[in-house]
Amino acid sequence: MTESPAVETFSLVKQFGAFVAVDHINLQVNRGSFFGFLGPNGAGKSTTIKMLTGLLAPTSGKLRVLNFDISEQPMEVKRRIGVVPEDLNLFERLTGAEMLSFTGRMYGLRRDEIAHRSKELLELMDLQEEPTKLIVEYSHGMKKKLSLACALIHRPEILFLDEPFEGVDAIASRTLKDLLMRLTARGLTVFLTSHVLEIVERLCSDIAIIAQGKLLASGSLDELRQGISVEGDGQGPVSLEEYFIQVVGGDRGSSNEEMLDWLV
Repeated sequence: MTESPAVETFSLVKQFGAFVAVDHINLQVNRGSFFGFLGPNGAGKSTTIKMLTGLLAPTSGKLRVLNFDISEQPMEVKRRIGVVPEDLNLFERLTGAEMLSFTGRMYGLRRDEIAHRSKELLELMDLQEEPTKLIVEYSHGMKKKLSLACALIHRPEILFLDEPFEGVDAIASRTLKDLLMRLTARGLTVFLTSHVLEIVERLCSDIAIIAQGKLLASGSLDELRQGISVEGDGQGPVSLEEYFIQVVGGDRGSSNEEMLDWLV
């Protein structure tokens, strides 16, 4: 029997008044894949993640996560996923250890499990120093790492990451990338949005591109490269950045040069 996808959407639509943020999207994310969900600002990426994680109800269409219909079985989905939202949503008057303890208790973990996992996660994220430090005193990168630790403490089957590398320094970024690669190698599904295309290209096995709420491309990077040629070459693989620009907006270089001729 074929294993069901980790994520499926069927003509998924989200409207805010007359504005269509997500426009009849059909996605399929295989279990154990590292899936990159790409698009320019305002494309509908965060809105899609909020629907997949139960924070927003779709206007129409259906979606399934781990073979559960999230509109009918939201708690079954939420028990099995981890989420790092773009705005983090941490309780900043707690310490890092207290935040992890609170999160673990919300997932029904035993106190000994919480203590053991919290210690390991804080050490892995290099957050074990200054145990009495409140989250409000953390740097942005430290908050990102703590948010990821909270998303992992209950051993989720899918991890949704909305811009996890934004504002994170090179050392922390390397720690996060190495950890995510190890997790996907062990079968965890990662659903990632990021504007850092070099990171997506290095990490992701599959990608989808969305713009103005519409899905423009989806598949493995190698599959998508086969359908595009680059001016002056036309042979061999292209970078994700070149592919993304051609799919989303084309080459705007010449017009930009004309617009800025007064600067040069």
